[in-house]
Amino acid sequence: MRDKIPENTAKDVLLVTLVTLLQVPVFSRQVRISTNMVHCKRLVVVILVTAVAGAAAQSITSSKPNSQDEKGYTAYAEFGGTANSDGQVYRLDSSVGYNFSKHFGADLGLPIYFVHASSTTGSVSNNGIGNPYLDLRLKFNNPAVNYGSVLTGFVPAADSKRGMSTGRGTFDWTNHFDRSFSRLTPFLEAGIANTIADSQVFIRPYTTLGFNSHFQGGATFDLWKFVSVGASAYDILPSGQQTVFSKVLGKSGSTGNSSHGRVFETSQQTTGSADIAKDNGYSAWIGANPNHYMDLQLGYTRIVHYALNSVSFGVGLNLGGLARRGPSQ
Repeated sequence: MRDKIPENTAKDVLLVTLVTLLQVPVFSRQVRISTNMVHCKRLVVVILVTAVAGAAAQSITSSKPNSQDEKGYTAYAEFGGTANSDGQVYRLDSSVGYNFSKHFGADLGLPIYFVHASSTTGSVSNNGIGNPYLDLRLKFNNPAVNYGSVLTGFVPAADSKRGMSTGRGTFDWTNHFDRSFSRLTPFLEAGIANTIADSQVFIRPYTTLGFNSHFQGGATFDLWKFVSVGASAYDILPSGQQTVFSKVLGKSGSTGNSSHGRVFETSQQTTGSADIAKDNGYSAWIGANPNHYMDLQLGYTRIVHYALNSVSFGVGLNLGGLARRGPSQ
């Protein structure tokens, strides 16, 4: 039997990670744009150190559990961010839920945003809560193909003048299909919505209101033990009138001319045709699940329509799974 690191060691790793993240000076309203790269490097170091520490605290045979396979309460928290020429958008997203069976579950969540715009959009800081949301999750695993569906409803409780909300109730319905072939797992996603939601590798510097259909296809590959890589291409097809609410301008109003149709760089709120919200591009990422309660990810997204390059990171904590482990495990 392999020796296990004591539970208090794993909790110490978790505590150090959270404290370190909170000490990173990206939350300061006096952040200067010239120090943005230093801050990003610090965040990357935190993620890599946490991954190594977490790996040391696990058995070699352990793997990430599927939380929906376990009936009962769930809790999850994730801190992540995206950086590009418009600035940085960070998000702390916490949720609690319940798995009624291995096929169906629900979550309630609330995101908090920390936005630091670049000098091209006014160098404003724009922090605030996002819209509370309710997720309804459906999942069926099958040897031929696995299917999952998530219907999300957003309550318009946040401030639309800060770009955190549209001022209207919104929804997103996404359907996911995948099948594993040894270490390779191709996947396809298709859905409809009346807003463009953030993805795992791109926290958007804007919020939209208007009907759209969205598609994504790609694959993940298990590299080694708890490390995987992935890549995908996506396309978002709006239809009808669209309204774009900028996070990077906040309440600062408007600036000069936009670049490559990025209306969120020049006006806090823009209403127009479907073209102002159209989006397509591709992403690549590397992820790690060093233990049962931690998910780490670094990613890159090229937004072709806006000619925008973005890098991202994410640190997720399965608090429900951590609580269920108990002090004796």
